[in-house]
Amino acid sequence: MERLDCVVIGAGVVGLAVAREMALQGRETILLERESSFGTISSARNSEVIHAGIYYPKDSLKAKLCVEGNHMLYEYCRNHQVATQPYGKLIVATDLNQIDDLQALLYKAQNNGVPEIKMISGEEAKQLEPQLNCVAAILSSSTGIVDSHGYMLSLLGGFEDAGGMVAYQSPLISAKPIGNNAKDGFELEIGGADGMKIQTKFLINCTGMSAPAVAQKIASLNKDQIPKAYFAKGNYFSLSGKSPFNHLIYPIPEPGGLGVHLTLDMGGQAKFGPDVEWLEIDEENQIDYTVNPKRGEGFYEAVRRYWPGLKDQALQPDYSGVRAKIVPPNAPAGDFCFNTPQDHGLQGLFNLYGFESPGLTSSLAIAKHLEGLVKGP
Repeated sequence: MERLDCVVIGAGVVGLAVAREMALQGRETILLERESSFGTISSARNSEVIHAGIYYPKDSLKAKLCVEGNHMLYEYCRNHQVATQPYGKLIVATDLNQIDDLQALLYKAQNNGVPEIKMISGEEAKQLEPQLNCVAAILSSSTGIVDSHGYMLSLLGGFEDAGGMVAYQSPLISAKPIGNNAKDGFELEIGGADGMKIQTKFLINCTGMSAPAVAQKIASLNKDQIPKAYFAKGNYFSLSGKSPFNHLIYPIPEPGGLGVHLTLDMGGQAKFGPDVEWLEIDEENQIDYTVNPKRGEGFYEAVRRYWPGLKDQALQPDYSGVRAKIVPPNAPAGDFCFNTPQDHGLQGLFNLYGFESPGLTSSLAIAKHLEGLVKGP
């Protein structure tokens, strides 16, 4: 039976970054992906925003890894010819009652070490964006957009150049520890047309919203260590015609998400979303990604608070994604969760839970952080 140093499960953006990092450290690594290509689920269904690290509690992993990851991602993309657009972002207060919320956000961002961020007046914001309705705004100059497919393709190339191998259509069927507390690694049974059994010293679960379900397949892992998955769908609507804005425009955040915001794609086309639609399902295979046109009604109301000029019938249902949440509706937002041998006692096993936004921005920093955990003290 083939024995490897490391198996990473899940070829989304985090899995690709992690697998590349493991291979660059000289570990013989295989990346398992149940789909027929990389990055086809959550990593293909997001805003492609490079976040600055504004919204997350001080000292949280999301704050730390987003601020680090923002810098690392821009640098990586410069060095690897991956396209980015540093549009910048305005977070807007549309009435005086929201000024305190805006001040609190700025304070949080500064505490997190976010660079290039400041408060500007409503007049200054309107000079930047004449169609905007606001009384004040935060300008975040380090927020932008990345060509996420190009970025993932580059990570994949780096992984393969470092000797890594990808196995597509290869879902994990089961994993069982070898020796007491997996001191001799894991034996994996892998599905797919050929099916195979392999042994590995390190097993890293990077399967996003599937991570709790994949963890259930690992024998001897205490079920108390596996969080329940919650599914929060985000719907996007595209704007017909040319965008009136040159920056990303965000309202004050709402529970479960960042409010219905305007983002631009690499070509400057505008879209709105995502909203937050909690799905009453238990498993990922029950997700319906269809965007209900009726949800657009709520979009118009939300968007017109900061862009009164939005015309009727200007929004078309576009696409949706689902966030990998491990907290229920109405609970405070969860942090990234690295579930490690110190938590569950199985040597070499790392489960990554709750890796929703800002997972794309943070991906390189996540991989570095995990490498530190794998190496140990």
